[in-house]
Amino acid sequence: MPYHISKTVDYSFDEAIQRATDALKTEGFGVLTEIDVKDTLKQKLNADFRDYRILGACNPEFAHQALLKEDKIGTMLPCNIVVQVNPEGQVEVSAVDPMESMSAVQNDSLADIAKQVRERLQRVIDNL
Repeated sequence: MPYHISKTVDYSFDEAIQRATDALKTEGFGVLTEIDVKDTLKQKLNADFRDYRILGACNPEFAHQALLKEDKIGTMLPCNIVVQVNPEGQVEVSAVDPMESMSAVQNDSLADIAKQVRERLQRVIDNL
């Protein structure tokens, strides 16, 4: 089963980042971190890489619920969204599938939270 929810979009790289950020906000997520992988690899390794940005998104309500049920769940937060120019030259937006990532945690009380987060992230991707 895929560990991500993905969609190729007809936007520029920068527009896809903005639209993804806006769609996340609509679903109650904020972007806490933004990692420019292309820039980081250039600075640290002098390696060229395609446009690739990781948005660390968090829905405070769901994060709080999950932390109350599993104190180490912070190791899996925030939810990552990737905006990249894929090897074919298309802009693609991907979100982690929390149902898959949470399945690694042996705590059944997280399943409902993961399902709700997945539904919201699916809508984010669908609405791009």
